[in-house]
Order: sequence, then structure tokens, then C-alpha cells
Amino acid sequence: MKTRSATGAGEPAILVRPDAATAAVAVAEALVDALAAGAVARGRADFASTGGSTPAAVYRALLAEPLRRRVPWEVLHLWVGDDRFVPRGDPDCNLGAIDRVLLPGDVRRGLAPAPLDPAHVHPWPIDAALAAGEGPAACAARFETTLRSELAADAEDRPVFDALLVGVGPDGHVLSVFPGSAAFDAPGWTTWAPAPRHVEPHLDRVTLTPGALDATPGLVVAAFGAGKAAIVGELLGSDHAGPDRDERRLPALRARRPGATWVLDAAAATGLASDDPRRIGPDRS
Repeated sequence: MKTRSATGAGEPAILVRPDAATAAVAVAEALVDALAAGAVARGRADFASTGGSTPAAVYRALLAEPLRRRVPWEVLHLWVGDDRFVPRGDPDCNLGAIDRVLLPGDVRRGLAPAPLDPAHVHPWPIDAALAAGEGPAACAARFETTLRSELAADAEDRPVFDALLVGVGPDGHVLSVFPGSAAFDAPGWTTWAPAPRHVEPHLDRVTLTPGALDATPGLVVAAFGAGKAAIVGELLGSDHAGPDRDERRLPALRARRPGATWVLDAAAATGLASDDPRRIGPDRS
């Protein structure tokens, strides 16, 4: 299998938009650029998405013109970076926004379904694991087998998606890699995490390991709302600029890397200086 690696130098770019709606469009634009590049280079585009409230707005932006015509729908493969160990259709399942918005379309907003092959949506095999009486560790192992059969690896044996969308937790977690997570020491592409006690929902998780954040060219971090301002300010602040930063305490620092794009709305960006040289927004270009 051919190997690929991420490119870029220096700090991540930080895109700041006035509100969550325009920020979601900026996220979608960044994702489309990465996916289109993959489609041109390989005839296929692999996108690993996140859960929570952010993806639905991003998917709506992808379904709307002018971005809709730029998405390589026919060759797009959609993955989920992490999930709660619950069946598909459960309100806590991270596939919810995909099933509600992309596959049926968002009729209330006049958006037609995505021309996305449902067979190209790759959920964690939680339903199969539950049916077999297996736990999250076995589920993660099943998913790794699928990933390795579908994706390229980089020179350090890390999975390479064309685009990876992640959020940031209030404790600094990313994917389902929480502070102090054993995922940093997991040898493969996937692992599982026991139900966190400090954040809801208190459910076991399955997740990509942090190496995916290093290897994906189109890494996009989305953080919207005033509730994310404090953690965003800490993650992007000067205290964590050096090579000795403590990623095990704040796992999302792993996404503060060359070539990544952080997209914030104005509320989430209040902890950043307006003249921050990484910042690209209404007040900088």
C-alpha cells in the first residue's frame, strides 16, 4: 500500500468568523478543498467526521450551493472519528447528523439528499458487536481491520484520511481521547475508552488513536460559542507553543500542528489576540 503524509510548516491557521453559521461554512470550505485534492490525486476522498452539534451545520453547508457542486460525492467515503458505544439510532450515537441531514437531506431547509452512496458511510461496527455480545474493545478491533483494508498509511503506520473534522471538549479532549487517556500508548489505529466520569454522556467510547491527527493533510478543528473560549485560549496560547507541551493533559494540543486549520466563531475566539499572526478572519487576511 502506498504511503502519504501531511504537509505544512509552522503553526496552524486560525480562521475566525463572526458567528457559528458563517464559521460552519468556513469549516465546510476547508473540508471541500481537502476532499477535492484527494479525489484528484487518488480518485477517492476519505473524510472522518465528528459528533456533537457542529457537524449538522457543516453538512448543511456541504449540501448547499456553491459547495455542493464541489464535493466529490461519487467517490466520497465517510467515516466517524469516534463514537459512543450505543446502537445506531440512539440519540447519543455520533452518526445522528449524518443520518438526519446528509442521507435523507434536510427537507425543512430545502436541501436535497447528498448524492452519497450509503455503502460509502462507514460506521463503527457497534451494532454487530452488540449483536455478538462483544464489548467496545472488540468493536474497535473490528473497525481497525476495516480501516486498514480501505485506507493508506503514512510512513509511521498512521491512517491517512484526506480530511478529518474534530471538535474540542471543555477539558481539552479531542476525538474520545481524554486527559490522561491510554489512547496515547495504544499501538494501533483504534482503541476504546471507558465511560468518562467528568463529561457527559457517561458512556464507553470507541475512537481513533491520536496518530490520525498527525497524518491527515486536511485536519480541521471546529470550536464555536463562548463556552469554548477558555479552552481555545489555553490550547492556542503561548504557554503551549513549545515541543514540551503536555498533550496528555490537554489532548487537543495534538491538533495544534503544521497544516491544520482551526475554525472559530467570534465568541470562541475571545481568548486570542486580534493581532495573532496565525489568525485569518474578518479583521485579518
